[in-house]
Amino acid sequence: MDQSEIAKIHALMEYEAARTAPPRAFPKLPDLPGGRYTDPRFAELERDHLWRKSWLLAAHMDEIPRAGCFKLWEIAGQPIVLVHARSGEVNAFYNTCSHRGAPVVTKESGRSARLTCKYHGWVYDDEGKLCSIRDPEDFADLDFSCRSLRKVACERYGQLVFVRFSQDGPSLSEWLGSLKEEWAEFRFDAIRLVDYQVWDLECNWKIAMEANMEVYHVPNIHPTTVAVGLDHRRNVNSFYPHGHGRMIAPGWDRSEGSSYRAAKVEGIERLQFDTVGEIGRTCTQSYNLFPNWVSPLSPHGYFVLNFWPNGLNRSKMEVWWFGPDWGEGPRPAYWDTTITYLDSVLREDTEFGVWIQKSQESYGFAGVPLSYQEARIYHWHQSADALIGPENIPDELRAAPVIGQEWIVPGDPRLEEMALQQAAE
Repeated sequence: MDQSEIAKIHALMEYEAARTAPPRAFPKLPDLPGGRYTDPRFAELERDHLWRKSWLLAAHMDEIPRAGCFKLWEIAGQPIVLVHARSGEVNAFYNTCSHRGAPVVTKESGRSARLTCKYHGWVYDDEGKLCSIRDPEDFADLDFSCRSLRKVACERYGQLVFVRFSQDGPSLSEWLGSLKEEWAEFRFDAIRLVDYQVWDLECNWKIAMEANMEVYHVPNIHPTTVAVGLDHRRNVNSFYPHGHGRMIAPGWDRSEGSSYRAAKVEGIERLQFDTVGEIGRTCTQSYNLFPNWVSPLSPHGYFVLNFWPNGLNRSKMEVWWFGPDWGEGPRPAYWDTTITYLDSVLREDTEFGVWIQKSQESYGFAGVPLSYQEARIYHWHQSADALIGPENIPDELRAAPVIGQEWIVPGDPRLEEMALQQAAE
């Protein structure tokens, strides 16, 4: 971030702390229909549109570091195999042999020059092309060129691998948009995979995700953890194309580092990316990447949360930890303390999700009235409807598109209001 952008963010923080109502130009947010969390029809629309048309985080290059390495990826509900090809590219295929539909990979990960179906021995190369079959004389005029593994769109951002099931739509670069430039200082091209966990949750996936998209709940749910190091009244939300969002909130004392962001852990200096600027060092700079990614970024390393449906009222939360390269050997010991701290924060959120799920399944739950502080959630929902297609959604389940284009980055009517206030003083 350049100095003008930093100055703008600081000015917006003071604007947020001083305001006594939402910005004058900000729209009144209609209630979100409760059925978006409980109605199987909406879950089917998510499956058929949202999960097919969005770019989804699938791997880190540390998991497939060399040519021939592969990883089986199924958390999105489709059997996918990711392959580090000899060309240097990462290819993604449906784990489905073109003969009888058997899997070509049955291990979670490994390394092999070829992918071989155990059922009948059909062999594919790392580009998915059919190379050989057993007893070819028994197949009349089998055209190998038509029997390749079916590809899945696959692109990289730095060390991260993304896939998209639909073959149509924006490139990953277009999907990320201006976030690419904002993230450059956090060196996604140089991060190592520090840790990986999957949590099973007893709530709809959006309940779990949305707890990480607003700070309105922080004083109640995190009074001795997050609330200690985050000034939620100075939080600045921003809305991006495709449903992405950002929040920036300073620490109470504006000092650098706190909790999992600490520069030192138990007296040990943590590695860091020196490219991270003032805002990244002194504030919680968190992003939601549509549809299911939430990540507060930090110069010393950061986590990415991915939320996945596991039925209507169950979900899975992936926790990816990334950090600066520490060289050979095991990860630095300070990571154990850092990860343990975050686990305690995540438990505070996820344990309450069980209770929210029960309440949302009651006759008493009709809809969600969101505050201005929670507007990133509404922006996500109206973006989801745009991707699904409003014409495909029952009237009683739609989120009206009330947040207009003027609020989408680089637009921000708060800046105009601030200028008018200054001119009047």
